[in-house]
Amino acid sequence: MTTERRNESSKRVQAGGKLSFFERYLTIWVILCIVAGISLGRTFPGVAEALDAMSIYQVSVPIAICLFFMMYPIMVKIDFSQARQAAQTPKPVVLTLVVNWLIKPFTMVAFAQFFLGWLFRPLLEGTEIIRGVEVSLTNSYIAGAILLGIAPCTAMVLMWGYLSFSNQGHTLVMVAINSLAMLFLYAPLGGWLLSANDLIVPWETIVLSVLVYVGLPLLAGAISRTWILRYKGKVWFDQVFLKYLSPVAIAALLITLVLLFAFKGDLIVENPFHILLIAVPLFIQTNFIFLITYVAAQKLKLVYEDAAPAALIGASNHFEVAIATSVTLFGLNSGAALATVVGVLIEVPVMLMLVEVCKRTAFWFPREPEKATLPDPRCLKTYSATR
Repeated sequence: MTTERRNESSKRVQAGGKLSFFERYLTIWVILCIVAGISLGRTFPGVAEALDAMSIYQVSVPIAICLFFMMYPIMVKIDFSQARQAAQTPKPVVLTLVVNWLIKPFTMVAFAQFFLGWLFRPLLEGTEIIRGVEVSLTNSYIAGAILLGIAPCTAMVLMWGYLSFSNQGHTLVMVAINSLAMLFLYAPLGGWLLSANDLIVPWETIVLSVLVYVGLPLLAGAISRTWILRYKGKVWFDQVFLKYLSPVAIAALLITLVLLFAFKGDLIVENPFHILLIAVPLFIQTNFIFLITYVAAQKLKLVYEDAAPAALIGASNHFEVAIATSVTLFGLNSGAALATVVGVLIEVPVMLMLVEVCKRTAFWFPREPEKATLPDPRCLKTYSATR
């Protein structure tokens, strides 16, 4: 095989072109931000507490601002005609709904019960008082894991789809449908799985988080995209506007992580061994759901640009809602709240790993790269060569 053919073959292996230095080592920056956030919370607890107190129905205003700047650069790149086309292709949406609501909650219960309720139980001795009732730490941790398992991601998955060169129009449709499903299914499913008829779900938190994390940047992106294309043209939009906007999304992601771990860092520092044990079923669950969804997408003959977001949205969790619900139900310093915070701790590095898996296995699927929203328009030429 000639060198030219080998190079052409290698192009077909991975989705997308070369990432920038900043994007290539994103996992390292994520880890550094987690450390920085925990250090900030421990060194300046007053600042962290003051920022954390700035919330509306437990939706943090500083986090909401950061998430807006994380989501807007992604939303403004979406060609909304793709979203209309995606709605006419139901396979990825049905696959996501089946995985998120008929498979994922029950596998989370199974993994949590096996590891936390049985295998690790001797290592998790202790109790806590919740609503005047003594509850074992094990059951509290399992409750937090369940709250994570029934909260499908509605915001961060757009970042994962963006980094994996996926069809963002389809991702947006799946996010919208899952957001609506969560409004109606989160409370009854959570109540059933937790065996608690009096489960109190903060509806205001769910509605407001969906509006702030998805609705507001979506509206801003649609309006500004239409205005720019009409008055500045597509060339200026691609070559000037997006050039300066592209780093904003990832920078906002990193700042969000610093704030999250500044707010909840004490729970992590005070329970390092328990965190490790809680992380085991969460890590396995994330990879398991990704694997079965990705394989199912291949069997359904989905194109890569639809298969990747279907698998990623199934694997990731809406940890903001899970944390808010656990705090409302069990208290800020409860084991359940700690379990949801561990979900944040492992999700970002694991999802970055799965994004890389998607890109490197893109050749398993048929390709429609023209549907993808690229992190950097300069990647377009290299990316199109993968067809």
